[in-house]
Amino acid sequence: MSAQKKRNFQIEAFKHRVVVDPKYAEKTWKILEHAIHEIYNHNASGLSFEELYRNAYNMVLHKFGEKLYSGLVTTMTYHLKEISKSIEAAQGELFLEELNRKWADHNKALQMIRDILMYMDRTFIPSTHKTPVHELGLNLWRDVVIHSSKTQARLLDTLLELVHRERSGEVINRGLMRNIIKMLMDLGSSVYQDDFEKHFLEVSADFYRCESQEFIESCDCGNYLKKAERRLMEEMERVSHYLDARSEAKITNVVEKEMIESHMNRLVHMESSGLVNMLVDDKYDDLGRMYSLFRRVQNGLVIVRDVMTAYIRDTGKQLVTDPERLRDPVDFVQRLLDLKDKYDKVINLAFNNDKTFQNALNSSFEYFINLNARSPEFISLFVDDKLRKGLRGVSEEDVEVVLDKVMMLFRYLQEKDVFEKYYKQHLAKRLLSGKTVSDDAERSLIVKLKTECGYQFTSKLEGMFTDMKTSQDTMHGFYSAVGHQLGDSPTLAVQVLTTGSWPTQPSATCNLPAEILWVCEKFKSYYLGTHTGRRLSWQTNMGTADLKTTFGKGQKHELNVSTYQMCVLMLFNNTDRLTYKEIEQATEIPASDLKRCLQSLACVKGKNVLRKEPMSKDIAEDDAFFFNDKFTSKFFKVKIGTVVAQRESEPENQETRQRVEEDRKPQIEAAIVRIMKSRRVLDHNNIVAEVTKQLQARFLPNPVVIKKRIESLIEREFLERDKTDRKLYRYLA
Repeated sequence: MSAQKKRNFQIEAFKHRVVVDPKYAEKTWKILEHAIHEIYNHNASGLSFEELYRNAYNMVLHKFGEKLYSGLVTTMTYHLKEISKSIEAAQGELFLEELNRKWADHNKALQMIRDILMYMDRTFIPSTHKTPVHELGLNLWRDVVIHSSKTQARLLDTLLELVHRERSGEVINRGLMRNIIKMLMDLGSSVYQDDFEKHFLEVSADFYRCESQEFIESCDCGNYLKKAERRLMEEMERVSHYLDARSEAKITNVVEKEMIESHMNRLVHMESSGLVNMLVDDKYDDLGRMYSLFRRVQNGLVIVRDVMTAYIRDTGKQLVTDPERLRDPVDFVQRLLDLKDKYDKVINLAFNNDKTFQNALNSSFEYFINLNARSPEFISLFVDDKLRKGLRGVSEEDVEVVLDKVMMLFRYLQEKDVFEKYYKQHLAKRLLSGKTVSDDAERSLIVKLKTECGYQFTSKLEGMFTDMKTSQDTMHGFYSAVGHQLGDSPTLAVQVLTTGSWPTQPSATCNLPAEILWVCEKFKSYYLGTHTGRRLSWQTNMGTADLKTTFGKGQKHELNVSTYQMCVLMLFNNTDRLTYKEIEQATEIPASDLKRCLQSLACVKGKNVLRKEPMSKDIAEDDAFFFNDKFTSKFFKVKIGTVVAQRESEPENQETRQRVEEDRKPQIEAAIVRIMKSRRVLDHNNIVAEVTKQLQARFLPNPVVIKKRIESLIEREFLERDKTDRKLYRYLA
């Protein structure tokens, strides 16, 4: 198909000229001007808008747009001046009502005029860059009415007066306020800001400055905060009812600055009602209010946090250094837990679980718990108390809660290895005496420790449980193999403990009674016969025994005693009276243990199976002991516990510390070697920093000790000093 030729069409104007009446423009404008007068005079019902539109259309079409536009400006200005006079004449409260009514009238008129002049609005105005009709109407209203010399200041004063009256508790016409403020906003954001908002904020700042000064002199902290909160809510409500939404941030900022920021320090430290008093009295509502208000201002929460931290540190320091509190380790730890619960609740209920407050609380606890060198021991004693008897009959969930709280305190300890030392000793005593509330609770705590500190921390603790299980199997084997040879000899239950796992101290074996010794030798020969390459040493200080005893008048009891107590009591099978020296010689029990043992047998009311002369609470070397024939008890089984030193005496504590220090040396050396192996060359300060970082999960190594361990490694040729820089160390492969 052949391509068709494109044709270009052109439309040409009429050749003959259209003649326009020379008075056409004037006549047409008069019609339109009359219509505008009628619209402003509320007589628009008789007008033909279609005809008026056509007239305006023709004027623009015949190039009389300029005349039409300037005529419109003149006519509107005339009417607005009349309106302005009427508004100025309104008295008192009628002023705003008149302004509001005339503004509504002007808007209606403007709408009709814009409809009539729509063609001019769409064609003439954009091409000549003039102001559109509606915008022109607003600008003229602003310049002629609002900015008139008599209205501008009066309007501002009236609006500010109404706001002041509302703040003072009066009810005002909010609908009228909303209309007037909206008018200012419709006239342009700059009109609202310059004619009202700027002055409103200044007056508000003065108002709240005076009011806050008045409040702070007459109110306590809690009431002041309530008033500040109420004022803040009122201002937000005021914005939502009749101000520009963008004013909210500005006016709340004024209230915050004048009522909170200016008085922060005074409020927090206010005597008898400040932050510390709120914390002491558990005033969660007041604390929550303080938190929500202070978070609005810069550094507000920093002040609250700092004061709270200082108070908690001070309280905690008093608690951990009070000699009275240190007498009862279980009560000491319970008070720490109660203190932590108290402030956890404050942070949860009042401070929105704020992480920065939680961190401040944690650092405070870490600070004061480590002020007392005995904290690790006391926490272990607390666990010991709970797992022996404190958690008996308690549900599993509650046991877990207690253990979790203990773990929380454990995390604060810098000397976790000291806790481990004591915990191991206490666990050993619980396991060997069968006094643990539940194996599940014991294992649960070990799992928690393992999660916190790693396998190495708990491997020996787990080994202790393994030994207990293995010992049961060993005893079954022993009685199956040699039970028939034992006849009526005492029943023996032996726990075989692996040396590395248990906190056994080399103890002098006491002289066991002959009948017990014989069974022990039987077990020893059986055990060594079934296990090659092993050695057994008896830990008589850790054992217990059940003795069948007959007192006066044939009264029989079964006494549950320690191995040492058994050795002492069985001496009285052959005699009624023995002196301290004779008992010591016959049993060879270490003096400190023997005194504790005799104390529990002769000095504890209701458990005194021996009599002592002279009677006193303490054991002296010239005391004499008699079998107490007159002993009675309503129980058949009588448990006679050793008078335990619940907490270590000072010399024992020093000894434990020394053992811990010795245990730390190889750990510090291992850390130094690990670091130097990977870094090859390192200066002294960096080694100290790295070693501290590696070991802080278990303990905080002393820089002096680290230096000594480096010297020791240099002597053993693991490291060497640099030839030129003495502070630099090199690793020797």
